[in-house]
Amino acid sequence: MLTRRLMWIVWPAFLVAGLIEAVVFALVDPNDMQWLGQSLTVSRQGVYTVLFFIFWGLCMVSSSLTTLLSMSPFETNRCPMPVGHRPGHCNPDEHDRC
Repeated sequence: MLTRRLMWIVWPAFLVAGLIEAVVFALVDPNDMQWLGQSLTVSRQGVYTVLFFIFWGLCMVSSSLTTLLSMSPFETNRCPMPVGHRPGHCNPDEHDRC
């Protein structure tokens, strides 16, 4: 299930980051960009690469929040430990909740 959730987060974020990258760099030339009043010393491909990973990271945060908010209360509150190893306050009769 964890692998499936990671794919729900990473794959859509990758696609959207690629789309954002295409839109941004259709409008902005990396050679014209400046940082604190100085021209960038990074190559054009370096700017594309760094900003793609920044866009991808931001999109993953967004997808992660969506995945977290889509979880049911049962998934959020269930006890992750097996029945035999649970602390005393975990009651297995309450549908696997702690």
